[in-house]
Amino acid sequence: METKGRIIITVTNNLEGDQRINKVASSLHNQGYDITVIGSQSRECHPYSRPYKTKRLPVFFKKGFLFYGEFNIRLFFKLLFAPCDLMLANDTDTVAAVYLASKLRRKKFAVDLHELFPEVPEVVNRPFVKSFWTKIEDIIFPHIKHGYTVCQSIADYYKKRYGINLGVVRNIPNKKAYEGRNKKLDYGDKKIILYQGAVNIGRGIEWIIDAMPLIDNAVFVIIGNGDIKAEMERKVQEMQLNDRVFFLGHMPFDKLSEYTRSADLGVCLLKNQGLSYYFSLPNRVFDYMQQHVPLLATDFPEIANILRTHGTGVLIDHYEPQYLAQTIQQILDTPIDHEKYEKACEQFNWENEEKTMLNIIQSAL
Repeated sequence: METKGRIIITVTNNLEGDQRINKVASSLHNQGYDITVIGSQSRECHPYSRPYKTKRLPVFFKKGFLFYGEFNIRLFFKLLFAPCDLMLANDTDTVAAVYLASKLRRKKFAVDLHELFPEVPEVVNRPFVKSFWTKIEDIIFPHIKHGYTVCQSIADYYKKRYGINLGVVRNIPNKKAYEGRNKKLDYGDKKIILYQGAVNIGRGIEWIIDAMPLIDNAVFVIIGNGDIKAEMERKVQEMQLNDRVFFLGHMPFDKLSEYTRSADLGVCLLKNQGLSYYFSLPNRVFDYMQQHVPLLATDFPEIANILRTHGTGVLIDHYEPQYLAQTIQQILDTPIDHEKYEKACEQFNWENEEKTMLNIIQSAL
């Protein structure tokens, strides 16, 4: 069967847990495009199967500046010879290789920007690293003609800085009927407070841990890996909370919703450590919404707009243990208004978001 076009999607991670990449690639595949997703062998992963082609490039360096440099060099040479009509770069950390290869081969080029990369916490306080990624954007981004990002605030930022017009394609799960609570996570009669995502700096995980001794009849479950996981595990041991706080490690995204559906409260607390976090609209905001799990979230613009409009969570802007414990206890003791979540999910689902993405990709080709 003749395809609509051959598209290579690039990303630096190992593909296993990236929900957004899978949604974009699956939507394009289902529309008749020939899709290849290229990631890295930056870490081991569980076996996975996708309806589209995948390739993970081997790398000697597994993290840090040397990893990004090595990966972009390997990706550049891969793209020089890979058959394609369009190269879709995910984020600033793959854009250099994609842009150079697309220019040399006279191929179309587009971007999917998940964050303000020079403003992420791991970069924003490292002047040399931040200046390097900013220079990459300064050189390449003014030439972007086709692309999209995850929220309007980031689109507005890049419009003001570079004069480019990015669409908004939010990171929202596929539409799925709510099936009620389950017992995938089972801690007896205790309420479950859930964090799912990267266990990195600036995610407020330590705030919840500090509040746990003051919260009645509840456990805190953390699903994910990251740079500070070992530090958080030590903190839990020092506070003697091993029976109240549980680390489940990484979970493949196609299994994650079953765990989300067990929770009584989801958390999305972010430190203001750069514009990337301040403007962020994490996918877990919508993952919790889809499973009718109330959200406790930081009062940042994009998140606040969703929660204030649809009433699917509580916003806070300070995190002292006593205040946090009282707020959490109040949410756990309040019955869930399922009608609010049903109405919100009618608006917020991938089937609505992908229409914008497909139009942008079609115009890029």
